[in-house]
Amino acid sequence: MMDTRSLGLFLPILLGLLTTFQLYGQEQDSSDAVQREDAVRIFIDCAHCDMNYIREEIPYVNYVRDVKEAQIYILETRETTGSGGRRYTYAFVGQQDFLGRNDTLIYSCRPDDSRDYQRIWRTQMLKMGLMPYVAKTPLYKEIVIDPTENVEKQVVEDRWNNWVFELEAEPEFEGEESYKELSLRSSVSATKITHDWKLELDFDHRYTRTKYTYDDTLYTNDKSYQNFELLAVKSLGEHWSAGIKGELLSSSYTNTRFSVDVLPSVEYNIFPYSKSTHRQLRILYGVGNSYRIYDDTTIYNKMEELLWQQKLQLAYQVQEKWGSINVALEGSNFFHDFSKNRIELNGYVSVRILKGLSLRVGGAAARINDQLSLVKGEASEAEILLQLQELETSYNIEGEIGITYTFGSIYNNIVNPRFGNGRRRY
Repeated sequence: MMDTRSLGLFLPILLGLLTTFQLYGQEQDSSDAVQREDAVRIFIDCAHCDMNYIREEIPYVNYVRDVKEAQIYILETRETTGSGGRRYTYAFVGQQDFLGRNDTLIYSCRPDDSRDYQRIWRTQMLKMGLMPYVAKTPLYKEIVIDPTENVEKQVVEDRWNNWVFELEAEPEFEGEESYKELSLRSSVSATKITHDWKLELDFDHRYTRTKYTYDDTLYTNDKSYQNFELLAVKSLGEHWSAGIKGELLSSSYTNTRFSVDVLPSVEYNIFPYSKSTHRQLRILYGVGNSYRIYDDTTIYNKMEELLWQQKLQLAYQVQEKWGSINVALEGSNFFHDFSKNRIELNGYVSVRILKGLSLRVGGAAARINDQLSLVKGEASEAEILLQLQELETSYNIEGEIGITYTFGSIYNNIVNPRFGNGRRRY
């Protein structure tokens, strides 16, 4: 056991070592600050970026938390390509010393590219886009550009003619002493997307069997759903497009044995479609018919009927350095009775209010007056509790709101993964 005298000798040595390490660390931080104090300040606006990887691969810039402190604002947006992959668009917007110096780069990945491969090349696009700005700073001496050998371009013959297919199966099982549920879900999709045409075919099948025991009695209930959707759209320039939507449906939940909907539509985008990664304001109108056969008699004493309907949709999307908006308003009604209608609003708004403070509001609301397929008569207790049957309602609403405030140093260049990243300790 260490006595008091030994402890008195040991403590000064320990304190001296800690002081030495602290001074050494401060000296290293000071050296780093001198080296990077003239580096360009950037703000990356990206929802699905590996920021730790980016900071490690691009150490010759300063990463700031507030867009107003940045000299370069970088916005990454992504869209699904016709092959099932993604196209990433990078907008470099100069601010302060680089005001007016803007650029845009695009990277496309295949659907089978690994996450690591995508991460490497997404970061590579950031590197290339930053070079004109870094070249204006003293840190240009730290950059070495090492190109790979030139690869001869080859024409790739696509035997699938731009068609992409996807198969999915998802069985699920849940059980306890008095309750068991088996769910089967499968889907098939085929898409072909070119500059002139957009073709999508989707089939979705779901089946759920529920067994529960109550008062020593076993109850069994089934719920099924089959849906086939077709979308064919023809491009008509930078603002117009025309197409047709078709749907075949069978759903025990909505009392629908079989229904077919056909809805020819036109769409006008106030902004050019080529600017869709930044903003869209689309107006879509469709008119068509719906033929339905029901499982049980409806509240309007129908077992089958032919209905004519129309739909109007207004969709607005924008993503800029101040935030983003994604909102859609849709209204529809049946021609035989205009009181049978529905109005839906859904979307979200995310805004940077001021330095370090951001607000996000999202949700959906619907005014429902078009439930023509409701079953005549009262629903059983099991149908209500297990949601086996659609019930009458005049509205549906959901929402969320969030506010975030961060403060402190404007720089966040350092990566330290010890004991997990941030508040996630794993």
